[in-house]
Order: sequence, then C-alpha cells, then structure tokens
Amino acid sequence: LVYKTIIRPHLEYCTQLWSPVAGHGNWSSIIELENVQRRFTRLINDIGTLSYSQRLEKLNLTTLAERRIRGDLIETYKIINGVVDYCGGIFKMSRSGSNIISSPSRNKDINIRKLVDSFLSERVVRYWNMLPLEVKHAGSVDEFKTYLESYKRRSIFKEVGGFWEVSDELIGKIEGKSYTTNKESHINYLKSNPDVAKRRGINM
Repeated sequence: LVYKTIIRPHLEYCTQLWSPVAGHGNWSSIIELENVQRRFTRLINDIGTLSYSQRLEKLNLTTLAERRIRGDLIETYKIINGVVDYCGGIFKMSRSGSNIISSPSRNKDINIRKLVDSFLSERVVRYWNMLPLEVKHAGSVDEFKTYLESYKRRSIFKEVGGFWEVSDELIGKIEGKSYTTNKESHINYLKSNPDVAKRRGINM
C-alpha cells in the first residue's frame, strides 16, 4: 500500500513526456526504473524469495514498463476524444478515425529521428492500432480502462499481440530463459485447470 500510494506515483509522474521506448538503447534505463519496484516487492513477507514475475503475480501487479504504455493509451484516448484541452493536433488519424497514422521524422540526424520516435504521438501508434474498435470507441475514460483490461485478459495467452508484451520482454531480460520455461508451464496449467483461469478472469 505504501509503495502504491507514495513511491509508484513518483516513478510515473508525467511519463507521457519522458517514457523510454522499449527497444535497443533504452533497456538499461527501463530495467533501472523497474529495479525500484523489484526492490520493494522483495521486502514483502513470504514472497521476497520468489522470482520477480512470481512476485508480480502474487501481488496482482504489472511491470512499470507495461503501466507506462497503458498510461500512454489512456492519455491518447483522452486527447483523441477531446476529454482534455491540450495536444489536440498531435495525432494524425486515418479516414475511419480509428487508427493513428505514423509521422516519423525524415531528418538526416539519427539522434533527432530517435527523439521524434520517442514522442507520445509516435511511440503509442503500434499499441493503439492493435486495439479492437470496442476499446477505442469506449464512451468514457473509465469505460476505456475497463475495456482495455478486459481485452488484455481475453488476449494475454493468445498470439494477437498487445501492450502487455513489453512485460514478457522485460522480465525475459531480467530472469533469462527460466522465465520463458515457467511461463509455458503456467499456461499449460491454466489450460488444464479452466476453473482456475476463470476465477482469475482469464479467457483461455
């Protein structure tokens, strides 16, 4: 509770302005940020010796990296739908109004191109365009959050791709091959025990 109410808000303050894109050159920064949550979850009685992925599952937490992308999606929804009165023109929308069109920099300087690609208007494109229409067309911010979580639960063990994949990639870098093996075992367990999956809100 202390971590969620006091520590984590500091780690997520204005992330739409500075969140590092998951990719080459940024993983060291992403892991360094994640290490704060890793350290705090180790302090909790009875689970401190578990792996990071197991601690997250026990505590019903996601990685900070995933939370930042989720935050990007929520902020994007607010901007596109006029819930907020800033950044109204940063997204170039498709004719249908459902997808965002990428506008990468053509500058010859690779550092400038990387900087532009790290802006919210670019880094969120892939994740937004993956969302089903029912999520994008939610009637309110709270409804969007609910649909987003429902979409994740329906799809997390299916090969459809989504914002949650950054957690798998990040934890794989932290825990190595053991994470991949444990994840496969966990999926097989849930498939063999659909009642457990149902209680956890997971659609297998």
